Amino acid sequence: MSEDQELSEDQELSEDQADCLFCRIVAGELPSQVVSESERSFAFRDLNPQAPTHVLVVPRRHIDDAAAVNASHAEDVADLLVLARQVAESEGILDRGYRLVLNVGQDAQNSVGHLHLHVIGGRPMGWPPS
Repeated sequence: MSEDQELSEDQELSEDQADCLFCRIVAGELPSQVVSESERSFAFRDLNPQAPTHVLVVPRRHIDDAAAVNASHAEDVADLLVLARQVAESEGILDRGYRLVLNVGQDAQNSVGHLHLHVIGGRPMGWPPS
């Protein structure tokens, strides 16, 4: 799938995007508990939360993962970080602290092939992560 493919409200999902869980969530084909959204990004609650706050922030445009990011994705990646900060603020964890996680590949247990940023907080975190 091309990392330059974009979703717009008037387009149907491409065949490849139709197989992508997060593309289907962004398109409204699958339910999610929406936390926030912007023109470029979409934030929703993780179905298997690892902390009191566990929100996924994904670009609306399909990008396979962080290893696939290139200069053409600069605005998408910047928007992910801006929306993640807004999520942290709205969830009440901005001042206490939170973790941002990007998993890439099998060893990192990345289970969905669509770039996503985990916003995790609401409890003290250990280091290193297990």
